[in-house]
Amino acid sequence: MPTKNKLEWFKTCLGQYLLEREQNHFDEAVTDVFGYNAMQIGFPQYDFLRANRMPLQFCTGIEGGAVRASPEFLPIETNSIDLVLLPHVLEYSANPHQILREVQRVLMPEGQIIVCGFNPRSLWGARGVLGSLEERFFRSVERQFPWRGDFISLPRLKDWLTLLDFEITKDRLCCYAPPFSQEKWLKRFNFMETAGSRWWPFSGGVYFLTAVKRVHGMRVIKPEWKEVRAARKGLAPVAQKLGGNRPGKEAPRAARSGTMAKTPAKTPAQDRE
Repeated sequence: MPTKNKLEWFKTCLGQYLLEREQNHFDEAVTDVFGYNAMQIGFPQYDFLRANRMPLQFCTGIEGGAVRASPEFLPIETNSIDLVLLPHVLEYSANPHQILREVQRVLMPEGQIIVCGFNPRSLWGARGVLGSLEERFFRSVERQFPWRGDFISLPRLKDWLTLLDFEITKDRLCCYAPPFSQEKWLKRFNFMETAGSRWWPFSGGVYFLTAVKRVHGMRVIKPEWKEVRAARKGLAPVAQKLGGNRPGKEAPRAARSGTMAKTPAKTPAQDRE
């Protein structure tokens, strides 16, 4: 996607209308996200991390920024980022699955990802379909930003993130007014912004999705292995005689020989003496 084309579109009234609402949502979403490292992929001209308080904040992408790199192959260490923003990156990539895999790799456990994209099930998505038909039947017509993107529906994106072990924590839609290119028509349909979230909540032109990377760990419980030693064969203890100093050996020996001594009885004469 040409950078000049995109920057020029954001200077239009419709682009300013979209940018104002996206900036407000990002300011609200990143305020209470804590950590050390935050990364924004794409759109280096706009600081969507300005409301965050992490000490290290940088932007990466093929358009320039703090780190110039392809979103499909990030030169970032694994499990090192606490927050990643993806503003309109997946719908303009030929391989959005690879971008999500890279984000899952660089995110720390319990790290968060915030994705912003155009909703194909809305008036914005209908205009994109019309632009695709015009380009198909009239070769001279070239779609401009943002209608040249391949819009990803919110349920499909949730399925992709779930397969990568992300837990969806919040989703929100905005930009319910039709994508008019003239400012006077945008102002006339401004009432749809307040009524959209109530009457047609799934028809917003832009969605925001927040997900948390979950790592399901496993703790191995090892049994307490004890050496079972065989009991040694020993002699049975000898019973002790009650009141005796030594084990009674003489009595059994005398009993076996039959020569146990008896005390002689006294005679009557000895008694008189």
